[in-house]
Amino acid sequence: KKSMRYNPFAYLKSEKDILKLVQTIIANTKGEGEKSTEDFWVKAEKLYYTALIGYIWYEAPKEEQNFTTLLAMIDASEVREEDENFKNAVDYMFEALEKEKPNHFAVKQYKKYKLAAGKTAKSILISCGARLAPFDIQELRDLMKEDELELDTLGEKKTALFVIISDTDDTFNFVVSIMYSQLFNLLCDKADDEYGGRLPIHVRCLLDEFANIGLIPKFEKLIATIRSREISACI
Repeated sequence: KKSMRYNPFAYLKSEKDILKLVQTIIANTKGEGEKSTEDFWVKAEKLYYTALIGYIWYEAPKEEQNFTTLLAMIDASEVREEDENFKNAVDYMFEALEKEKPNHFAVKQYKKYKLAAGKTAKSILISCGARLAPFDIQELRDLMKEDELELDTLGEKKTALFVIISDTDDTFNFVVSIMYSQLFNLLCDKADDEYGGRLPIHVRCLLDEFANIGLIPKFEKLIATIRSREISACI
């Protein structure tokens, strides 16, 4: 309630960013059932998340580009195992998009998901929903509906950003993982694209709760490359 709001969708600038966001979600959340960690299931979930987030990023109005819309699409993805020809609302949305833009990024991901899912679609959808179960809490939806952090302005002016997480409950730690992952990528891109490889203001991240914030994909590679861009991290 007292936090500034943070919306990861506000920092998506390319299809590559969508893939990174999906990877961070998968790395820091748990699916449902004993198969949820197996390679096939994880890949299918990735394809589905990528398709939906790609659709939202490209096609949804700005005010609907958030996790609330993502969950609404997952909830609308009804599957009937006894009727293989049944189409849900999301199927029709992607069919319409394919007719208009057959080479659309989201359409390509959705078609791959449909090929992978087959009769296992219901299990995949259950696992997708389980990963985002914390969003059933209205406070979290409200927190991530809009963005007030302006992460892309760090490194341009002196700023202090305090990220406070619970030391007894890790339910929402995946949100912090997403934020840090986006922050490092945003700052590196900004340094390279706008400032010739070095930010004008040094950004120092004091990650004293690093063990509790979850996984930042490829952090070991990031830590070796951020220094030259005027970014440092103390763990």
